[in-house]
Amino acid sequence: MDLKAVRAFVAIADSGQFQLAAVDLALTQQAVSKRIAALEKDLGVRLLVRTARGAELTIDGQALLPHARALLQAEERAVAAVRPGDRALRVDVVGRRVATAGLVRDFHLAHPEIALDVVTLFGADTALAAVRDGAVDATFRAVTMPGHRLPEGVEAVPVLDEPLRLCVGPDHEFARAASVTPAQLAGHRIWMPGNEPGTEWAAYYDELAATFGPTIDTIGPNFGIEALLDTIAGTPTLATFLSERTPLVWPTGHDLRLVPLRDPTPVYPHALLWRTDNPHPGLAALRDHLLARRPHPSEGETWRPTWAQPG
Repeated sequence: MDLKAVRAFVAIADSGQFQLAAVDLALTQQAVSKRIAALEKDLGVRLLVRTARGAELTIDGQALLPHARALLQAEERAVAAVRPGDRALRVDVVGRRVATAGLVRDFHLAHPEIALDVVTLFGADTALAAVRDGAVDATFRAVTMPGHRLPEGVEAVPVLDEPLRLCVGPDHEFARAASVTPAQLAGHRIWMPGNEPGTEWAAYYDELAATFGPTIDTIGPNFGIEALLDTIAGTPTLATFLSERTPLVWPTGHDLRLVPLRDPTPVYPHALLWRTDNPHPGLAALRDHLLARRPHPSEGETWRPTWAQPG
């Protein structure tokens, strides 16, 4: 059913005249008449009769009118659902317990008027395809990992260099250290079962291991962060990497330690990625918010992979 013809029908029903409906629709009276004729032909019934006073609805026209109004309201809702600024800004944060989720949460607190749809996508390929295809408005990724490039029309800006810390149990060699250099980790086992091949975080830690010499151990199933910390707390030989921005609470008995890494401090380079032709005003607000509040490591030299976009 032609919604333009439906709109003309409703306009005549409301005004009672073809001429007034034509003025409301910014059309000629002839154009309105043609739309009504086409609608009547499509439905196989007569909807309006002309009278000395204008136009009146037939019985079929009266039956159609509430449904015609519903069609126009549905059209209005459909347009509003995708109108920039009316629909929720959809952002991929990678994981709900990582620093990027905290960045978006801070943005929401600063801009509660902007509706958000927060999702988690696995891996850079999936996230970049979602940005390119318009499935999400923005994503946070470490760019650009080896063998990858940004799709045409997608831009990235660094928003957070996240300092890493060494997480160890109370009996680990470094449990009482004020800080540790990455070089001191040479030969030590860093257990990270979530580092799946092909992900940007696996590429990050592969280069860190190649540069400083720790062994990145991905053996064993990934039962989640709680199971990982349970194991780290009970062994003197395993460690893992965490960030002070990772929102975690562990049992008091674990007595886990987050030891700063210094000289240099490895930082995980988070960037915001978006499509340049995306008109959503919430996207510009998110980008401005992140850049205005972008934290920097407080002191000393930092390290990031050679492939990472500089901060």
